[in-house]
Amino acid sequence: MSTLAPSAPHDLTQVRPLRSRLMPYALLAPAVLVTVFIVFFPMVQALVTSFYDLVLWKPNAGRFVGFGNYIKLLHDPVFWTSLGHTAIWIGLTVPLQMGLGLVAALLLNREFPWRGLARALVIIPWALPSVVIALMWRWIYDPTTGVLNDILIYLSIIHSTVPWLADPNLALYAVIATLTWQGFPFFAVMILAGLQGIPQSQYEAASIDGASTWRQFVHITLPGIAPVLATAGLLRIIWVANSMDVIFVMTGGGPGYATHTLPLYAFIKARQNLDFGYGTAIAVTFTILLGAIVAAYIVRTMREVER
Repeated sequence: MSTLAPSAPHDLTQVRPLRSRLMPYALLAPAVLVTVFIVFFPMVQALVTSFYDLVLWKPNAGRFVGFGNYIKLLHDPVFWTSLGHTAIWIGLTVPLQMGLGLVAALLLNREFPWRGLARALVIIPWALPSVVIALMWRWIYDPTTGVLNDILIYLSIIHSTVPWLADPNLALYAVIATLTWQGFPFFAVMILAGLQGIPQSQYEAASIDGASTWRQFVHITLPGIAPVLATAGLLRIIWVANSMDVIFVMTGGGPGYATHTLPLYAFIKARQNLDFGYGTAIAVTFTILLGAIVAAYIVRTMREVER
C-alpha cells in the first residue's frame, strides 16, 4: 500500500498532458470525417470514374479506358471553346465585381443621410437566389418586353431592339454583366469592413502634409485594404469559376456554344447526356486548371504582401 500511494499523483500528471494533447484532435475529428466523406471521397470517386467509358443509357458498355476520355478532350472543339469562354468569364467578371465593389464601398464609407439604409440595400443583389436573378435579367434582356432595350432606344443609344441573349457575340457578355451585378455587393461589404479598420489619423496626417485625395487613396487606402482585396479576390475567382446556375437558367449554354463554360459543359455531358465518364473527365481537368490558377494567385499575392 505504501509503495502505490506516491505513484498516484505521478500517474495523474502523466494522464492530464496526454488528454491535453489529444483534445484538439478529438475536437477536429468530426469536421475531418465530414470533409473526408463529403469532399475527398467524391473527388477520388470522380477521378476513378473519369477513367471509364461510363454512359448510363449503355450500362453494359461501361469499361476501363484509362486516359481515353482525356485524350478525347484534346480533340474536342467544344472543350476548347468552353475553356476560352471560362477564361473570359473569370477574367472579366472578377475584376468588374471588384472595381464596382470598391467604388460602392468608398461611397458607403462617406457620411451622408440614410447611410445605414444604403448599406443594407446594397446587399440585396448578393442575397437574392441565383435563379431569381437569372430569371429577372432574362426579362430585362428580352427583345420584346425587356426594359433594357426600351431605355437604350429612349436615350437614342440604339435604334432597334437587340437580342442580347440570342446573339452569339453578345450573350456571354450579357451574362457576365448579370453576374457582375449579383457579385459586386460581396466586394463592397468586404472592402467597407477593411476601410473601417484604417485609422483616420493617417488621413489627417497626410492632409496636413498636403497629400491630395488621390495620393491618400494610393498610399493609405489601397495598402490598408490590400489583404481584404487579396482574400475576397481569391474567393470570388473560385466561386465565379464554378458558377453555372446563372448561365444555365439564362441561356442553357447557347445560342449554340456561345455561353458554354467548362463547369456547364461537364454538367451537360454528365447530367443531360448521361455520359458520366467524359463529363467527369471535363470536371477533373477543370479542377486541375483552377487549382493551378489559385496556386499562382496565392504565390503572387504572398510575394506582393512580403514587399
